[in-house]
Amino acid sequence: MSAFNYQIGIGNLLASEAMPGALPQGRNSPQRCAHGLVAELLSGAAFTVPRAQNQRSWLYRCLPSVVRPPFAPYEQNLWCPDSAPLAAAPAPWRWAPLPLPQPAHDFVDGLVRYAHCGDPDLHQGMAALLFTANRSMQRALCNADAEMLLIPQQGLLRIQTELGWLAVEPGEVALLPRGLAFRIEVDGPVRGYAAENYGAALRLPELGPIGSNGLANARDFLAPVAAFDSSVSPMPLLRKQSQRLWQAPAGPSPFNVVAWHGTLYPLKYDTRHFNTIGTVSFDHPDPSIFTVLTSPSDTLGWANLDFVIFPPRWMVGEDTFRPPWYHRNVMSEFMG
Repeated sequence: MSAFNYQIGIGNLLASEAMPGALPQGRNSPQRCAHGLVAELLSGAAFTVPRAQNQRSWLYRCLPSVVRPPFAPYEQNLWCPDSAPLAAAPAPWRWAPLPLPQPAHDFVDGLVRYAHCGDPDLHQGMAALLFTANRSMQRALCNADAEMLLIPQQGLLRIQTELGWLAVEPGEVALLPRGLAFRIEVDGPVRGYAAENYGAALRLPELGPIGSNGLANARDFLAPVAAFDSSVSPMPLLRKQSQRLWQAPAGPSPFNVVAWHGTLYPLKYDTRHFNTIGTVSFDHPDPSIFTVLTSPSDTLGWANLDFVIFPPRWMVGEDTFRPPWYHRNVMSEFMG
């Protein structure tokens, strides 16, 4: 038996290589790997936890860990009894777009949940959904479980809420507070993505060393103006609560708010206004720099839910020295 070799340390930054030159150095880390190796990041913490608590290691492998035959169930009822909830195999998953709706249905009947975790009654977790529709809602929906983030991929959504109207097209997103009644009108087939957030309300992320500017700007989020439904026609109301849908017979329209003021309201955001932050030297920054909205958890730096986009970006400062715009602040700066 060959001897075992060890390094000493816990929480310290360690490095090791079984082949000389396998560890990239300097600007070659981690994109340019020697010996035909591929880089892979193993994260043991959220990207945005404090630096001293951030646990991660770069691995330089012969093959990426995703290259593996499919998994199959294995029975060991003393450890994982049959009563355990049905779970997806521990492998990457992908799915085709939902087919455009046939027969006709509205937004509610076109929602399909693909992933779920947590419990809305405990105000933790989220669900990821896809939706299709080709008929306007003739009823209202009130989601008492979660605030909803809607991301149209095809077609225009005209969203009537208790506080007014939002028109949301592909490239834009809509954020609907928990417990707010809404309905969606469409002119033809629509398709898109949705998220239910059971946890803390989505908000702009802290910018940390990025500073006071960048990512999504508060000024680019648009709220509706008051617009009430003067129709006396009764309207059915659906309510989602504790993962169950309930329906009330047609009654007075919930869209009868003539005026409102406060800090809780629906919003829409055009992702083309996102101020992208990226590297201009080497390495690939963590996805957290592409966060539009975040739902924080009780643990600093760990999010219950992040909404992240990867917009077009380019380098504009190659072989240049371009000082920033003139600015006045409380720190003295010396520049050469």
